[in-house]
Amino acid sequence: MQTLIKNGLVYTNQQLHHADVLIEDEKIKAISPDINVSADVTCIDAQDKLVTPGLVDIHVHFREPGFTHKETIDSGSLAAAHGGFTTVCAMPNLNPVPNTAQLLKAQIKRNQTDGHIKINQYAPITNDLTSTDLTDAAALKAAGAIALTNDGKGVQSAGTMYDAMLLAKAVDLPIVAHVEDDSLVRGGVMNAGVTAEKLGLPGILSVSESSQVARDIALAAATGAHYHICHISTAESIRQVREAKKAGISVTCEVTPHHLVLDDTMITHDDPMMKMNPPLRGFEDRQALIAGLIDGTIDCIATDHAPHSAEEKAGSMRTAPFGITGSETAFAVLYTQLVRTRMVSLSQLLAALTHKPAAVLKLNAGQLQAAQPADIAIFDLNTAHTIQVSDFVSKGKNTPFIGDTVYGWPTATYVNGQKIHFPI
Repeated sequence: MQTLIKNGLVYTNQQLHHADVLIEDEKIKAISPDINVSADVTCIDAQDKLVTPGLVDIHVHFREPGFTHKETIDSGSLAAAHGGFTTVCAMPNLNPVPNTAQLLKAQIKRNQTDGHIKINQYAPITNDLTSTDLTDAAALKAAGAIALTNDGKGVQSAGTMYDAMLLAKAVDLPIVAHVEDDSLVRGGVMNAGVTAEKLGLPGILSVSESSQVARDIALAAATGAHYHICHISTAESIRQVREAKKAGISVTCEVTPHHLVLDDTMITHDDPMMKMNPPLRGFEDRQALIAGLIDGTIDCIATDHAPHSAEEKAGSMRTAPFGITGSETAFAVLYTQLVRTRMVSLSQLLAALTHKPAAVLKLNAGQLQAAQPADIAIFDLNTAHTIQVSDFVSKGKNTPFIGDTVYGWPTATYVNGQKIHFPI
């Protein structure tokens, strides 16, 4: 079976050029201008559209098992595909937490059975994410873990993190860290500062993040472990990572779409859709994040797709859970607000969403090349689209981007050469 995607603007080998892409069975057969094929080949006209490797997201929450009223592997993986993502990495804050090799193998099997895309699975650093008891890193790696993380919870003890890094280093697994010192959160629901004071809402100190980043960079230097920072959000954290990289320490980091395009000056009222963790920081922090993405301090973009039910996200920031969805809106929002405004080039954006996140965790993904799996996304760069609740495949509609007009809306996603069809 062959499919020919014709006349697209194709991103391959880190460059953009006009070409055709020929799919044969599950793989890319050829990428070249004006490919001629027989009449029985399925042809897709991608004139005026962007054709990319399937996007790679190394930070998603699919909520199953334990929280299926928020999301399932089925709905979450379809939402990822709807946004152009064909490879993702799922967080372990589930119930039960996959603390053991047996539980992790069961989770991986569930991902493979119910998922519509390629789902890699994280394992926890400590049992149940909140204890100081380390999991068996060697057994979890043998069971299929791609990395260790307590995402959603910062590791509070330096001793625990040091020991975890030693174990992870010994089995060649990255430590992927949610960086947050609980003693500096102080019941906050948004970034501490002028906006929080104006709205009368308790603030989260930015040093709650940067203080743990500083601690963990020192531990990574001491242990030689690969240390990856989730959803980095402050200018001070960026400064520390930049210096650590110059010093040759094995540190990588990711940034979310929402931290790149939103900041706390845009929060005008008590709005749960603007509540995420880490919180939206100040304008200067957001500018530092954009600069860090451009100069390579930030390695990649990851959505931190965090669906919640409408009931949970109703009411006040004081009571609603942290988190917003991101899979379905990520590319269009970033393309509209960063590329069309000429802050970031299209190639820079695509690198941060394809081969660069894949490189962080050594995934076989994010490349559009002959003989590679035909994981492909197509985006319409020229047609305006207003984001509506009815657009979403995810169970979670909790996003501040509903009502925004964007460009770059996804139009098709292929996984192993098969087009994904969506129930909307």
